[in-house]
Amino acid sequence: MKASKKRITLDLSNLQQTALVGKALSSEVRLEMLKLLIERSANISEMAAEFGLPQSSAALHVKVLEEAGMISVIEQPGVRGAQKVCGISFEDIYLNAFRHKTEQEGSKVFKFAMPIGNYFDCEVNGNCGIISEKGYLGVEDFPSSFYWQNRGEAQLLWFNTGYVEYRFPTHLMKSGQTQEVSFSFEICSEAPGYQNEWPSDITVWVNGLEAATMTLPGDFGGRRGRLNPEWWGDTMTQYGMYKSIRINSLGCYEDDIKCSDLSLEALQLEKRNYISFKLGVKPDAQHVGGMNLFGEKFGDYAQGLVMKVKVADGGSQQEVGTE
Repeated sequence: MKASKKRITLDLSNLQQTALVGKALSSEVRLEMLKLLIERSANISEMAAEFGLPQSSAALHVKVLEEAGMISVIEQPGVRGAQKVCGISFEDIYLNAFRHKTEQEGSKVFKFAMPIGNYFDCEVNGNCGIISEKGYLGVEDFPSSFYWQNRGEAQLLWFNTGYVEYRFPTHLMKSGQTQEVSFSFEICSEAPGYQNEWPSDITVWVNGLEAATMTLPGDFGGRRGRLNPEWWGDTMTQYGMYKSIRINSLGCYEDDIKCSDLSLEALQLEKRNYISFKLGVKPDAQHVGGMNLFGEKFGDYAQGLVMKVKVADGGSQQEVGTE
């Protein structure tokens, strides 16, 4: 079964990470290990035997791959004590050689953390639900539950078609020229139980304008989400993919790959008191596979919806909004 894999994004402003990945790829043995782990997971002893290496040498190669973020290593109980099981954790590598050229000096980054239950508006259809860290909010498959009085506690929400809309303030951005706005979140399709192969076209709108449509490959399970509470069943949705949408003067980017020509100018940020961000599944999409949106205490990533705004005004990154 397929599972979600991240994209490793590199640029020349983060030389340490780029060098770690370069080092990991510089060894034929490590490349062969990656080929093996693409086919199946394996522990260090198995890889040592596969490539005729001392176990200590295999462990060093594994450490290099793990430090580069290319594999995951999970300790599991074995017949002769604990063993470290390795698995592939990325799908592709993208190097943006010119990213540092767009990073202007004297810029300030504002970070807004939005709990997933703090949506301004919603419209949900089909199988749906909303839960907190402790249990269900309202009743499963009743859209009215999305208006539950304590929906701000939500840590996971899902639906088949429809949308959720969030609104972020803009007053702190008006102190200088906005250079870039970006959004990040953990998300996947929505299937009965979970289905690792269950594609869904999830659309992003910013200030009412369609920015991107992401095709998510599945509703992921087969292992527990890193942050999931104990009461959440193993047969249910477990984790999602970490996605980002970034908009600047050059266009809109999904995970650093340009996906549309929507630019900052079209958003008319200076004319609004808020930025509207909407995620949803159109009823006439090619793949109507629903969506799950994860909060900071569900899935694999300890965050809800995060917006970052880069403003040409000196200083450094600042945290604002709701934690």
